[in-house]
Amino acid sequence: MTQQDQGETASRGGRRLRMPSRRGTPGGAVAPAVGTTSRGVRQITAPITRSIEQVAGQTEGVWRPVAGVLRWVSPLGWTILALGVVSWLVGARWGWTELLMVGAAALLLFAICLLLALGRTKVRILAEVDPRRVVVGEPATGRILVTNEARTPMLPILVELPVGLSAARFVLPALTPGNAHEELFVVPTSRRGVIRVGPATTVQGDPLGLMRRTLTWTERTELFVHPRTVALESLGAGLLRDLEGSTTEDVSMSDLAFHALREYQPGDDRRYIHWRSSAKAGKLLVRQFLDTRRSHVTIIVDPDPEQYRSGHGRTGVTDRDVERDVMAANAPTAIQADVETAISTGSSIMVRVMLDEQDCTIVCGDQKVTKSVPQVGLDAMSRVDPGPVDLFSVSLDAADLAPDTSTCFIVTGPHRPLIDLQRAAGQFPPEVTRVVVVVDPLAGHGIRRGGGLVILTLSTLEDLRTLLVSGVAR
Repeated sequence: MTQQDQGETASRGGRRLRMPSRRGTPGGAVAPAVGTTSRGVRQITAPITRSIEQVAGQTEGVWRPVAGVLRWVSPLGWTILALGVVSWLVGARWGWTELLMVGAAALLLFAICLLLALGRTKVRILAEVDPRRVVVGEPATGRILVTNEARTPMLPILVELPVGLSAARFVLPALTPGNAHEELFVVPTSRRGVIRVGPATTVQGDPLGLMRRTLTWTERTELFVHPRTVALESLGAGLLRDLEGSTTEDVSMSDLAFHALREYQPGDDRRYIHWRSSAKAGKLLVRQFLDTRRSHVTIIVDPDPEQYRSGHGRTGVTDRDVERDVMAANAPTAIQADVETAISTGSSIMVRVMLDEQDCTIVCGDQKVTKSVPQVGLDAMSRVDPGPVDLFSVSLDAADLAPDTSTCFIVTGPHRPLIDLQRAAGQFPPEVTRVVVVVDPLAGHGIRRGGGLVILTLSTLEDLRTLLVSGVAR
């Protein structure tokens, strides 16, 4: 074909025909082939999957009880069953009498253990902890009461009650119908947190442990171990936000708390003239009031353990700084204790503010509580898990929760840079009092001001009361 004929063929009908290009596809393979293959596999397997699901749904009443019984068998039980089956098959195949006896004994043992696990246990179990809320170190006891509600005597059974990361196990004696048995246990409360108690389960099986049938009887309850707090004095009044706060000593011409009458002066509002007293006195008298102010205290607690490692990354290292580094490296429990002191500090301030019937917002990690009661706030602090946080993001959340904040507390460690503290405190309006509480057990307690912040340094929780009285303006 000549070049002219090729041109006529390509441009026939007024259109230029283009051959498909294979560029961009490795090895010249067609790209849609992979998608076509996977689509074909799905089309083939979809009917099979639907058929299996349909059969499983129709036969659920048969296989579900069987699956429940199979869950009773322990690994030791499966081993004995496999030993019995294999021994019986090999002995029958080769006529080995000894293996037949071993297989028969193993299968008989498995059957007897299965019969011991069968049967219906009819009991009522009550598991409770009293009290449900304690402070770190306070004793907490619990009891479990098991009552036989069957018409026949109950054989001894094992009752398990998870308590935190461990479990309490009680072997109950045989109970006649209607009788009950009570067991007491002690819950360790040496650390702050939430201890989950329950659910109580009964374990029915055989003495050899081939079968283990577990039944659940109670719900899971929670024991709150609150952080330790100290009693503080009132933090005083807040800003002039509204007329529903605490009465102050500041005299005002417009409020709800009536104080006294004084002589009228030019510029006073005539609405506050007390006409009856003015008529008796022969001169104009006006009412005076006392300001009522309401505080909304926002508390941000830094739960990052790394911020409580003193002396890290500083210039001009002294012997005392080296001592702090050694302490941080060799005593991780001390760092954890610093975090707990910070949480206790924030909790103490929160309780004092709420007892003063003022609004309070506390943010620590993923726990956020605003305008609540002390019990709810302490429950939230019990759930705090120490870990790294973005202090700037946390302060944004706190500012959104409490836009009417009058005083802001930031509790952190000595390793948190000052610029981070200023950025966090800067999320609140300029009129807000910003107080930073630094927990440093190796530093003497003191008060300093800088960067628009009041910085309180405390070594122990007991120093908080003195520092707040001296460092926070009323």
